[in-house]
Amino acid sequence: MNIVILAVGKLKEKYLQDGIKEYKKRLKPFCHLDIIEVAEEKVPETLSDAEKQRVLKKEGERILEKLTPSSFVIPLCVEGERYSSKQMAQKMSDLMVSGISHITFVIGGTLGLSDEVKARGHLKLSFSTFTFPHQLMRLIFVEQLYRWFKIIRGEPYHR
Repeated sequence: MNIVILAVGKLKEKYLQDGIKEYKKRLKPFCHLDIIEVAEEKVPETLSDAEKQRVLKKEGERILEKLTPSSFVIPLCVEGERYSSKQMAQKMSDLMVSGISHITFVIGGTLGLSDEVKARGHLKLSFSTFTFPHQLMRLIFVEQLYRWFKIIRGEPYHR
């Protein structure tokens, strides 16, 4: 299984880098994981709706350029479907059994994802109605990805 995390912005905090590095190491027996970063637009403290749309459009264009046509795309967005860890593990298992071998998860920037990126998704996924910092979301996501694979294999991590 090839998994890509396509994320807006550069990960700056060392503690987040270290956490992600640890989970990438743990994920090696289960999948090949790549993390691709696209440039983040500067977002002023106060911005108009037009400025917000401009930022989302620019970041969205960068994301869409990096998506491979054969990949099953899952944008992470608040309006997406919510699953328990066990349900998402089953969803991942179903995708693998159906022949899907390349999945791209997309994590937006400060303002989220453009409508065009969401529309490109085969499945929209929501982790919560809470808002998480997009950089922290990367760490949360890789931990969940590891958890899903452990559940799929029937191993005890998820308990």
